[in-house]
Amino acid sequence: MPPSTDADETVFRESLRVLASDEYGGRRPGTPDEDRTVAYLVEHLRKLGMKPGNGTSYLQSVPMVEMLAGADASLSISGSRGRLALQDLEDMVIRTRGPELRSELTHSELVFVGYGISAAEYGWNDYADLDVRGKTVIILAGDPGSTGKDPKLFKGHAMSRYGLWGYKLEEAIRHGADAALLIHGAGAGLTWNAVVNSWSGPQFSLVAPDNAGRSVIEGWVSGRGAGQIFAAAGLDPAALTAAAGQPGFKPVPMGLYADARLQNSIRRFNSSNVIALLPGAGRSREYIVYTAHWDSLGRAAGRGGEIIFNGAVDNASGVAGLLTLAQSFARTKPPPDRSIVFLALTGAESGLLGSAYYADNPLFPLNKTAAVLNLDSLHIGGPTRDVAVYGYGNSELDEYVREAADLQGREVHPDPNPEQGWYYRSDQFSFAEHGVPALYAKGGIDDSARGPVFGQAMIDDYLQLRYRQPGDRYSADWDVRGTLQDLDLYYAVGMRLARTRRFPKWNPDSEFHAARELDREHRERD
Repeated sequence: MPPSTDADETVFRESLRVLASDEYGGRRPGTPDEDRTVAYLVEHLRKLGMKPGNGTSYLQSVPMVEMLAGADASLSISGSRGRLALQDLEDMVIRTRGPELRSELTHSELVFVGYGISAAEYGWNDYADLDVRGKTVIILAGDPGSTGKDPKLFKGHAMSRYGLWGYKLEEAIRHGADAALLIHGAGAGLTWNAVVNSWSGPQFSLVAPDNAGRSVIEGWVSGRGAGQIFAAAGLDPAALTAAAGQPGFKPVPMGLYADARLQNSIRRFNSSNVIALLPGAGRSREYIVYTAHWDSLGRAAGRGGEIIFNGAVDNASGVAGLLTLAQSFARTKPPPDRSIVFLALTGAESGLLGSAYYADNPLFPLNKTAAVLNLDSLHIGGPTRDVAVYGYGNSELDEYVREAADLQGREVHPDPNPEQGWYYRSDQFSFAEHGVPALYAKGGIDDSARGPVFGQAMIDDYLQLRYRQPGDRYSADWDVRGTLQDLDLYYAVGMRLARTRRFPKWNPDSEFHAARELDREHRERD
C-alpha cells in the first residue's frame, strides 16, 4: 500500500517548532538566522527528493539593501502656536527607504491630502490641482469605502489596493512629496505596536535604481501624535476625516512645517528565495506554484534584554505547511501531470520583496504557471465549517476551492474581514499583479465546536496581541486539526489543477484580468 498523501501532523509540528524556535532568532533576512533557515529548508526539500528549482541550486539570490536608522531619529512640527516635538515610537516612527546615509527635512509645509489616492477608475484624485513638491503630505490609512463603510465608494466594505500604505507612499513619491506620514487609525489593519515593530528596526528594500527617487522621509504618526498635529493646526480631525471620505475632497494646507532628521547605516547583501521542483509526469513545462514566506522580524533589544519575534503563526506555520505539502506530493503515485514548485520567499515583512523579485525574474515562465497557491499565517485551531477565500470573486480558483471544500463538508465564504485588505498584503498579490491566478485561502471563523463568534474572537485576539509582536510563539499544545484540514484542501486544489489541461482564468470583472489576457496571448504564440 502506498504511503498516505494526507497532511502529516508530525512533519508539520516538527517543522513549525524548529522554525519558530529561539535558535532561529526570528528569521530576519541578511543574518545568520537566515542562513540557518535556508539551510533547513533546502535540506528538508532535498530529503523529500525535490529537484533544485534554479538549475543545480535550490536558491534564487535576491539583492537587498538594509537601512537602519539611528536612535536619534527626530520629527518636529512648528507653526503659529509654537514647536511640537513628536516622541519617537510613541507619537511617530519614521524611516527612509532610499539608500542615503543621512536624510533631513527642513521647514517642509504640511498638507492634509485625505486618503492620498489617485484612482481614475473610481473618479477619485486627492492630488488634483495640487503641487506637493518639497512638501510633507499627511495621509489617512485605508480608503473611503472600507474605512467609511460606504458601499457606493471604491469596493465598499472591502479594502481596495488603494487602501494599502505601500501604495499611498508610492503615490506621494510620484507627486514629488519630500515626506509622507500615514495616520494610524481604523484603516491601518494593524496595531500601533505592530507598526513600531515593523518600522523601527532594520528596513529592507530591493536593490533598484528607483530607490533614489523615494521620499526623503516616510512613516506613521500614532493616533495621539496625529491629535497633537491637528491641534497645533487648529483643525478638527473628525470633520476633516469625514470630508476626506466624500467625492470632490480638496486637500487642506495645515499652516504647519515639518523638520526631521535620520542618520542611517546602510548594508547591501543577497538574501535567498528557496525553490524546489517536483517534475510533472506529463506536461512538465506547466507549473503549479505553492508559496510561503520564511522571514519574520528577527531580534531586537528590549528593556529586559533581547526580544525575539519568533513569527510562529506568521509565518513559520506557512513554511511548515509548505514542507508538509511537499511530502504529500512526494508520496503521490503516479506523480501529477503538471510540475509542482515549492517556493519559500524572503522579505515579505518588508513589502513582499521576495515574491516581487521572483515575479519580475521568474525561474519558471509566468505564462506557463497555471496558478499560485499561497500559505500565510495558517489557521491554528480545530476544524472549521467554512473556508475563507481572500480576494473572493476574482478568479475561477474559487470553484476549485469549493469543490475541495464540498468533499470535506465545508462551505466557502469570502474573507470575514475584507476591510483589512489581506489579499493585497500577502505574497500571492505579487503574482496576481503579473496576471497569474493566485489563491489565498484558509479555515474561516465558523469553528466546528464553538461557532463563528468564538472563531472571530480568536482572530481578533491574535491581531491585537501577537501579530508582528513577540507573543507570536509556538506552543506544543496547539490544536492543529483545522490546519491539517486546510493543507489537505490545498493538496486537493493543487492536484486538480495539475491534472486538468485548462489554465484557470480571472473573472472578467477582476482587476487582474487584463494582465493574464496578455500572458494568454503570449502563450498562444509560443
